[in-house]
Amino acid sequence: MYHCEIKMIAFKTHQDKIAADGYSVINSIYNEGEVNTIINAIAAVDTSKPTFRKTNDLFAIRQFLKEIPQIKSLIFTDKLNKIISDLFGDGYFVAKSIYFDKPEKSNWFVAYHQDLTISVDQKLSLPGFGPWTVKHNQFAVQPPIDILQNNFTIRIHLDDTDGDNGALKVIAGSHLKEVYRPETINRDEETEHICPVNKGGIMIMRPLLLHASDRTTNHKKRRIIHIEFSKAALPEGLNWSEKVI
Repeated sequence: MYHCEIKMIAFKTHQDKIAADGYSVINSIYNEGEVNTIINAIAAVDTSKPTFRKTNDLFAIRQFLKEIPQIKSLIFTDKLNKIISDLFGDGYFVAKSIYFDKPEKSNWFVAYHQDLTISVDQKLSLPGFGPWTVKHNQFAVQPPIDILQNNFTIRIHLDDTDGDNGALKVIAGSHLKEVYRPETINRDEETEHICPVNKGGIMIMRPLLLHASDRTTNHKKRRIIHIEFSKAALPEGLNWSEKVI
């Protein structure tokens, strides 16, 4: 069944859209049963660890695939693996993974930004790397621009998501402008797009794409698995802290 479904995906169309706009949406990647199995696996874990953040507005799991390694086989189905291979080629690995649960009454929102950092194992003085931050013993650094330009992100949607419950808003094509500060967005020349995604669908995006999300207004959940991929080799002495092959 998956083989026939995969054939129907217009890979070249999605490649072209990612190249031009910085993102694309592909629905029906996971069926209802697969989504529910993923949700149940997340619900069964111990949430007391420091990599788990839980408030009234947000539940997040950092280093998601490390914290719940058994979920990897549920996420990386033959279908998703083929999408990754056909759109981007081989040699990519998971560089970062986060789970977000934006509850029904959440007032949590995210302003426009680019994903400019990668997660690494230590802080080193290296040309082209910086600034640095550290949070919960996790080092993050802005790498040379070519690393970010070649990385990509897949966001797996465990709920129907639209503009009323925090679907991403993006500035199409902004990934082509390297580091692009949100305060410099020219609203006369650039258009904001809302990116609805169905439950079981995915949104693929470049990290340099300017993106944001609004507060929930329809009191519906938005649960997302955010996975960043890279195939970059880091300088000697520096390692990806969350690398999963």
